[in-house]
Amino acid sequence: MTNKPGFVFDTNTLISALLFRDSIPRKAFDRALEKGKILISLNVVAELNEVLAREKFNKYVSEQERVEFLIALLQEAIFIEVVEVVTECRDPHDDKFLELAVNGNAEYIISGDRDLLSLHPFREIAIVTPRDFLETA
Repeated sequence: MTNKPGFVFDTNTLISALLFRDSIPRKAFDRALEKGKILISLNVVAELNEVLAREKFNKYVSEQERVEFLIALLQEAIFIEVVEVVTECRDPHDDKFLELAVNGNAEYIISGDRDLLSLHPFREIAIVTPRDFLETA
């Protein structure tokens, strides 16, 4: 991995960054790209792909825009292989973000999810909202 800081975004924050181009999540995503690298794992990509395929997003962005976003994310992101399993979040579905952050030595997890935010800091990894990330990073 590079010596640039790594950032983990949960699925909802990534979706918001895609759907709302002037949103706080989008600004946080762009800031993370300026300052370092977005970290991604197989589990996060699978969930993101599944969520992006939902029909309810058709009214916001086209399927082509969703595919392009996913491709751009995969080209920009650093893929992290999860070796150390983490099972410490009260919502087990969110453990994948903790695993990604731990295995990728992330500095931040950017999320609006209370289950993740309640763990701040997690093993010296800051877990913050997109707004807090913009104010501190």
